[in-house]
Amino acid sequence: MTGFDRDAVGLKIGVFLFVLFFLLGSGLWVGLALMGVAYMGMIGFTPRNPGSSMSITVWTSASSWTLTSLPLFIWMGEILYRTRLSEDMFKGLAPWLSRFPGGLLHSNVVGCTVFAAVSGSSAATLTTVGKMSIPELRKRGYPEFMIVGTLAGAATLGLMIPPSLTLIVYGVTVKQSVTGLFMAGVFPGLVLATMFMAYIAIWSVVRRDQAPDPEPAMSFGEKLRASTLLIPVIALIMVVIGSMYLGIATATEAAAFGVIGALVLALLQGSLSWQAFRESLFGATRTSAMIALILMGASFLTLAMGFTGVPRALAGVIAAWDLSPVALIAALTVFYIIIGMFLDGISAVVLTMAIIEPMIRAAGIDLIWFGIFIVVVVEMAQVTPPVGFNLFVLQGMTRHDMSYIARTALPMFLIMVLMVGVLVAFPGLATWLPETVQAAQ
Repeated sequence: MTGFDRDAVGLKIGVFLFVLFFLLGSGLWVGLALMGVAYMGMIGFTPRNPGSSMSITVWTSASSWTLTSLPLFIWMGEILYRTRLSEDMFKGLAPWLSRFPGGLLHSNVVGCTVFAAVSGSSAATLTTVGKMSIPELRKRGYPEFMIVGTLAGAATLGLMIPPSLTLIVYGVTVKQSVTGLFMAGVFPGLVLATMFMAYIAIWSVVRRDQAPDPEPAMSFGEKLRASTLLIPVIALIMVVIGSMYLGIATATEAAAFGVIGALVLALLQGSLSWQAFRESLFGATRTSAMIALILMGASFLTLAMGFTGVPRALAGVIAAWDLSPVALIAALTVFYIIIGMFLDGISAVVLTMAIIEPMIRAAGIDLIWFGIFIVVVVEMAQVTPPVGFNLFVLQGMTRHDMSYIARTALPMFLIMVLMVGVLVAFPGLATWLPETVQAAQ
């Protein structure tokens, strides 16, 4: 067989999928599984030497300068997670949210939104906010299914609101500006957070009997005093995001500012011990190495699939269907929901872009807008069994059965599906800010 035999496309796809699911099912790391699939594809369907191709491709993807921001943003989130800054953030937010319909349940959404602006990781956001909010909300008598469900959904905002690790990986994969993608994620992230809060408010009205008694009233002065605890985190957000939007720093330089700022704030607060520093560094190294290995495997798989002609053939099939852009987005939404049941978000993005990117370009869909769409559907993958990462984290924190956690997260999943419709109806939500900033520079 040759790599350019159009008639063997079905066979090639079958072999790729069989080898991929066999390797993933055997418990092999995702990055190594992707390399294995690519290696088998190169041997079976192309005359190229797989060894030399793999070494060149893996080195090129691993040495990308844009990727430098990834470990830095991860480290910043790890520092905040291991110090008292995140705890102070919850104490500062709670007094303002207690009088909203739904009460302190809103602290899950707002806490995740704020922490997402300095973390970039869904898992770090979930762990940090959940560690603070779950004991407090249980103590105040909020229903367990609402505590768990709102936290599972709101933690996905860590993927949308900049700095987002998924947007960095997407930008590197499709060669788009990471700073532009960060800007594009701001308004959709805030809209999605508002939709989550609206769900909580509606629940509190419809199920008034399940809502606990309101919190004791606090004077405006007491609220302001509690709000002073938010100043360090807000200052860090302004430094990181503001430096990018003002054109002072690239995404990588802003990440370095963020790490320095987090270390300084933790030091001034007195919560930065040598142990916390070491644990944050090791945690960031482990996570960064995992993502880098996945990207290496995915880049080699992209090359192998390119040689076999599969992406070109599939793009031709889709083009023959003559789908409108809206129909294509609807089909891709279903596709990514299914893929997300078996792969984590970053793996799903890098694994599929080799096939999806030519279709998107051919359909005339803006790649910045599509990046935000990808993040929304990847967020859904975080809360869909059997491989929903947020579900695993919550199971470890709450000891609930996986099926129970998945049921509590279902309303949040449906809200994300609705968010896809909002993005399609109002594409300017994602494109207006980066276009405006680019025009001003």
